[in-house]
Amino acid sequence: MPELARDICRMFPEQIALVNARINAMKGRMAAMSQEADLPRQFQTTPSVGPITALAVETFAPPLEQSRRGRDFASRLGLALRKHSSGGKQKLEKTSKMGQHDILRLPVIGATAVIRWASRRGSPRGSWLARMLDRKPVPVEATALANKMARGIWAMLTRGESYRGPMLIGA
Repeated sequence: MPELARDICRMFPEQIALVNARINAMKGRMAAMSQEADLPRQFQTTPSVGPITALAVETFAPPLEQSRRGRDFASRLGLALRKHSSGGKQKLEKTSKMGQHDILRLPVIGATAVIRWASRRGSPRGSWLARMLDRKPVPVEATALANKMARGIWAMLTRGESYRGPMLIGA
């Protein structure tokens, strides 16, 4: 291998270490910011919502005043099922995916983490999550759980409460 190629290959680990250090510094700043602000701190009381998701929802999500109910908020994030009706029959289709994709991805990733945890440790028999785990594939479960989390976040914020119960694995 030519000496120039070896020198270039030696630079890669240094660059990776530098980028990792910068990312860790940014994570620390984001964690501090999310603990200082009221809404992100309140978001983080919900399982699977961390500092990055809390800050992203506060920054980029539509204002809560624009949503009359939790389904509207979830729909604005792109997590609600699309409705289609014809001949008096209503049919729920795939998710609309209308929201900003960055915000849409974060709750789904958090929901996937909850599902992975529940599949390893087990969820209470008969709970909503246990029933979903039995009959649906993981991507469908993750989207449904993210939808449920978005509705819970809307309810928490409109009532001014913190997370208070097993919303994700119960009911």
